[in-house]
Amino acid sequence: MFGSLVDAPANSPHLRRSGSRAVVSDIGTVELGGSPVEALLHNIEVNEMKGVTTPLSTAAIMPSPVLLWRFKVLLFLIWGVSCCKISWDSVMRMSANLRDLFLYEAFLYYNPLLLMTMMVWFWGINLWVFAQANVNYAKIFDLDQNHLSHREIWKCATWMTMIVPTSMTAYLYLYSHGEVSLAASQPVLLYAAFAMALIFPFDIFYLSSRYFFLRTVWRIVFPFQAISFADFFLADIFTSMSKVFSDLERSVCRMVHRQVATIAWFEADSVCGSHAVAIPIVLVLPYLFRLFQCLRQYKDTREKTTLLNALKYSTAVPVIFLSALKYHVFPDNWVNIYRPLWLLSGVVNSLYSFYWDLTRDWDLSCFTRIFKFSRPNALSYLLYGRKWVYFWAIGTNLILRCTWTYKLSSHLRHNYLTVFAITALEIFRRFQWAFFRVENEWNKMNSKQNIQLSTIDKPNDEQKLLDPNGYSV
Repeated sequence: MFGSLVDAPANSPHLRRSGSRAVVSDIGTVELGGSPVEALLHNIEVNEMKGVTTPLSTAAIMPSPVLLWRFKVLLFLIWGVSCCKISWDSVMRMSANLRDLFLYEAFLYYNPLLLMTMMVWFWGINLWVFAQANVNYAKIFDLDQNHLSHREIWKCATWMTMIVPTSMTAYLYLYSHGEVSLAASQPVLLYAAFAMALIFPFDIFYLSSRYFFLRTVWRIVFPFQAISFADFFLADIFTSMSKVFSDLERSVCRMVHRQVATIAWFEADSVCGSHAVAIPIVLVLPYLFRLFQCLRQYKDTREKTTLLNALKYSTAVPVIFLSALKYHVFPDNWVNIYRPLWLLSGVVNSLYSFYWDLTRDWDLSCFTRIFKFSRPNALSYLLYGRKWVYFWAIGTNLILRCTWTYKLSSHLRHNYLTVFAITALEIFRRFQWAFFRVENEWNKMNSKQNIQLSTIDKPNDEQKLLDPNGYSV
């Protein structure tokens, strides 16, 4: 009975129920296990009687993924509340006279990195949507097999989300408690850490992806080669982050001149002040890079549309420099001459960019029929998917293109919270733009492949005459 050996093999399907597994008893028999937990406990008891220690399996020790995720969310909420509480208490310790100026300075150092973090989060969402829609973005951007997925992008964004506010909280706390030198070191260490993480030459922290990014930036700055899709796509993103780059320049300038956590930079006409000549220069650089790319494309392809695209980016130049002239001309000249020119250039730039987004970058040919342009195609793109998505994208793109002029104008920077909000909205507009731009490029690639396949598969008349099997009378 129970002490006899079982003749059937342990893997016999007749001795097991579905979901159970065989357990070896203390006398060498094979018993029917009810649940995996009971079988594991029974095996441990048997081995303890024999003096053998059995290590627990990893699956039995590790918590469930849901429980681990909830624990991470709880820690994140505790960290967020702690940062907000410490920052608020630190600001309230300051006098009312210095509070606004100090917040403006702290905001200058940390808002570029916060906006960059926002852009990384949005890019992860872009990649996730591309993967769900079966859009081969790796082929579009010519990425290798080690490219980052949306999960890895979100992991980087999570670390950035935690590091930047933590450094800002430490800066506020140390300055409010009299540790000025330690407070001044916080943004310097943060900027140095981000720079080292980007250019670190060793094979850690996604070396191939960092190399691809830096190589693309190099190709944008020096367009001596044929322009790829990744080149001008990243250059377009840089145009939306021109305000971010301008604030980065001002922050680094104050770090180099040791003006962090001091009042030396309060003078607007100082080297790193709000009237510095470097501000419009840094603002215009992304547009000049994109302009040179268009000229390079015209040299390679001789397509006139690239010249029209270059004209679009050139319209941003007068918006930037006419705004900067306010601090270098007489007030009457600004009001009577330069401000009307600035408004006119802003309207031209916004409407031209809006038209180009719809008809060229997104290829929404419905507007070419409405406005009687040269390509009167049907409303094909609005017939597929959800129509409200396209109308939402078109409406918000028009509104945010018009507010785009605000962030390019250095003379409107007195309200830094408003400028931050408009810059964040511009990044959101670019996030929406990326969906339609990549989808349009993917459709073009598929249409070219279909044309090539149809050309190869379709025999000409001479081949049909030579091949009687392929010719039907």
